[in-house]
Amino acid sequence: MDLISALPQLIPLAAAWAETQSGHILQNGVQLNDDGLVIARTVGVGHPELIRIMSVTAMPRPDQPLLAEAAKQLQFFGPDTSGLTLEYGIFIRADNIGDAELLAHECRHVYQYEQHGSIRSYLEAYIPDLLTYGYANSPLEIDACQAAAKCMRGGLRLV
Repeated sequence: MDLISALPQLIPLAAAWAETQSGHILQNGVQLNDDGLVIARTVGVGHPELIRIMSVTAMPRPDQPLLAEAAKQLQFFGPDTSGLTLEYGIFIRADNIGDAELLAHECRHVYQYEQHGSIRSYLEAYIPDLLTYGYANSPLEIDACQAAAKCMRGGLRLV
């Protein structure tokens, strides 16, 4: 599948899936503790009190065939995926739940969602960047990595 040409179909599907998953996390996830709130504020989140974390054994994958194929091609929900941010909802793989740098990285994605104003608007930037630059070189991923590293240099930890 040519993902670039499929973008007009993929973005609405991805947004709908992300909104459903985000709602699930917001209803069932847990609030950040005090240390988590400090980390979220440090990486720029405007409303850290809205963030919810859900521990999972593996990241959920989309069922919709076109979206599932795109995720497979992008290798987006692989076994190495430790976290996934969907606006104020964050999935964190259970074996990484105490990782402060991962939390900082995912909270920086929350900040990015805040800047974009909606899940769909964020995905309209994020998905084309993945296709253009790849995951590791995506500007939004680089920003999240840099913000998390800076946060950790400040000595912040989860207790």
